[in-house]
Amino acid sequence: MTAILYLASAVAFIVGLKRLGGPRTARSGNRIAALGMLAAIIITLATQGILNWATVAAGLIVGAVLGAWAAIRVKMTAMPQMVAAFNGFGGIASALVASTEIIDGELTGLAAATVVSILVSIVIGSVTFTGSFIAFGKLQGILPGRPIVYPGQQWVNGIIGVGLIVLAIWSGVTGTEAGYWIVGAVALVIGIISVVPIGGADMPVVISLLNSFSGLAASAAGFVIESNPLIIGGALVGAAGLILTFQMTEAMNRSLGNVLFAGFGSDDSTGGGEFSDKPVKRATPEDVAIALGYAESVMIVPGYGLAVAQAQHAVRELADQLEQAGITVHYAIHPVAGRMPGHMNVLLAEADVPYEQLLDLEQADPLFPTTDVVVIVGANDVVNPSARDDPSSPIYGMPILNVDRAGSVIVVKRSLSPGFAGIDNPLFYMENTMMFFADAKEALESSTSALRSL
Repeated sequence: MTAILYLASAVAFIVGLKRLGGPRTARSGNRIAALGMLAAIIITLATQGILNWATVAAGLIVGAVLGAWAAIRVKMTAMPQMVAAFNGFGGIASALVASTEIIDGELTGLAAATVVSILVSIVIGSVTFTGSFIAFGKLQGILPGRPIVYPGQQWVNGIIGVGLIVLAIWSGVTGTEAGYWIVGAVALVIGIISVVPIGGADMPVVISLLNSFSGLAASAAGFVIESNPLIIGGALVGAAGLILTFQMTEAMNRSLGNVLFAGFGSDDSTGGGEFSDKPVKRATPEDVAIALGYAESVMIVPGYGLAVAQAQHAVRELADQLEQAGITVHYAIHPVAGRMPGHMNVLLAEADVPYEQLLDLEQADPLFPTTDVVVIVGANDVVNPSARDDPSSPIYGMPILNVDRAGSVIVVKRSLSPGFAGIDNPLFYMENTMMFFADAKEALESSTSALRSL
């Protein structure tokens, strides 16, 4: 019966993960997976009989309260930071679970497979813990977002990595308890020195990779304590995180190695570069209203600026106003818009934007030549023509939304400062582009009001 119940939990994980693949089913998928995990925990506690139920209940209550608080209070702009924190806690939890075998077991008598599983869980879990919180610090602004590098850094990191491997092999062969703890300590250091040289622009990819690591650490811990649900759940997280990581690097036309070792990007998403002094066409709410009012089709391109301004409801109101006038409205969402995949989708779902209007890059790009007006709200690098036209650009080759091929472009932005990549955007100075310098929410609300008065 225990095996059957564990199998049911694993099925819940798989079904939940599958339903997370679509916006309409994502919420129920999350609940199904959560119920599967709760069932697995209860089954384990009931069959092991080693814990006090009052203690377990207290832990569940505290965890539920903290989880509910985070879900309610943490803003959408801070979701990547929260995911990073969850990754870190998951990694260290797996490492600690595996470490119990060091304390309780006779290390010299353990099977080779168990020794390897312990070391893998400790190493990956520890790297995930410190690496995730370095990523958290960069995104939160606690640490500098710029890549922190020094001469010979890769050599130093490589030597420490090789030393960790040698130490892990020695500890496993000799069964020396102190060696295991030193392995864990060195892995904590590697987590720090591996993420510090990566720029803030690439933190979403790093978080996705560390999410995969947290799953691998959990799966390895499952082998240590012979827990099939932990093995399966960890493997699912590890595989899903790795797939997402490669999808993100593909969307940026960069290799994972380039992301991890190139030190790419500026300080933060607000753009730490210099302001350009090139002339631009400035727009007023009335200019925007006129351009939109005489259009037949409009494409809205959301970016991180939309999230910062919490302007998702304002953009929905503008779209509703356009649709009432018989204008076709769609949203073009780049795979790496915002600070994590799906960031814009979730943000727009909060405002009840119809899922059918949300187009990915492949769906939206062919429509731009026949689109009358494109409204860009806070996006930058994902609409930069340099990625298509300038071989010398650091983002050259990255798939972009070719918004400049539309009839006219309205860019809602607070300034001309560059985005994550820290480079200027030629789109801002094109003949068919108008720049509306304002907070995204205020700009959209004022444009909606002007549109109503036409």
